Amino acid sequence: MITSSVFPSRYIQGSDSINLLENLIPDYGRKPLLICSPHIFRDVIPQLKFLTNDFSIVEFRRECTYEEIDRIFEIGRADSSDLVIGIGGGKTLDTARAVAGKIHCPVIIVPTIASTDAPCAAVSAIYYNDGKFRDTLVFKKNPDLVLLDTKIIVQAPVRFLVSGMGDALATWFEADACRKNNSSNLSGLKGSITAYAMARLCYDTILEYGYAAKLSNEAGTVTPAFEHVVEANTLLSGIGFESGGLGAAHSIHNGLTELTETHEFYHGEKVAIGMLASLFLSDKSRDQIEEMYNFCELVGLPTTLQDIGLGGCTNGALMVAAERACKPGEFIYNEAPDVKSYDVFSALKLSDIYGRRRRM
Repeated sequence: MITSSVFPSRYIQGSDSINLLENLIPDYGRKPLLICSPHIFRDVIPQLKFLTNDFSIVEFRRECTYEEIDRIFEIGRADSSDLVIGIGGGKTLDTARAVAGKIHCPVIIVPTIASTDAPCAAVSAIYYNDGKFRDTLVFKKNPDLVLLDTKIIVQAPVRFLVSGMGDALATWFEADACRKNNSSNLSGLKGSITAYAMARLCYDTILEYGYAAKLSNEAGTVTPAFEHVVEANTLLSGIGFESGGLGAAHSIHNGLTELTETHEFYHGEKVAIGMLASLFLSDKSRDQIEEMYNFCELVGLPTTLQDIGLGGCTNGALMVAAERACKPGEFIYNEAPDVKSYDVFSALKLSDIYGRRRRM
């Protein structure tokens, strides 16, 4: 059996680490194209004194679509850009990866929130303009540099960090399911013991330090617990999902994006609902289910459909999400090869009533 593990070429994390960029950028290119989220364009870019006329700076338009990728690619091509730098949230970074893939140049990823495990990956999630999930682009290599300045990240709303924990919690369940079913990871090969170990370490780190990290974020202070969870949300989960494999939680997320009521909620929040539903779908023990609900409630992750805008969701609408989760080629078949849309529908219903009953 051939196994594989994939990693970013370089990962740097710590308070004030963004100040290292000035000396690092020349290692990768001379004509950078910088793509940044709106608030970064407004609040952070003016503070980066090393930016010169050699930089092309583009404000991201909030949705990672093929149209947005093509728009920014044309700017980069016109400016002869030989390096892409993405600064911002997950969709900004997905777009930066995709633009770099079209230009065939290095990419530097600078997350300003720790809300997903996307920064280290060689994939981008593509959406339609209306926010519905479209498909996934897979690239030939991972980012050349991922740099996280935790002094910037700790200033972001706590909801982002908690959402990242929801995304990261699913990593172990999905990777372990892929291991048990001999399913492939995102490179098309089998996961390595390194990948599964990283996925497990991610899970253990979130459970151990998640609550303290949330409190640190609320206080606006960078502590060891905060650093641990940022690393788990980003690096450990990134390696774990890409090298270990994805499963039901992310497919259910993809299905939930079919319902417009969920569009104001973050990726990790919908993954958390998918993860809880997957516990029932895969017949996990009551102890395991209780542990997950306890933790989600402790840090503020959603545990009911109402928590992601679906309090009045009809059975018909929920079945639409379930059917999308079971679309041919979806990750859910890595975890449950014979799954049917009704199984997903039933798991979502049960996870929802379980969460609601706990609040009585």
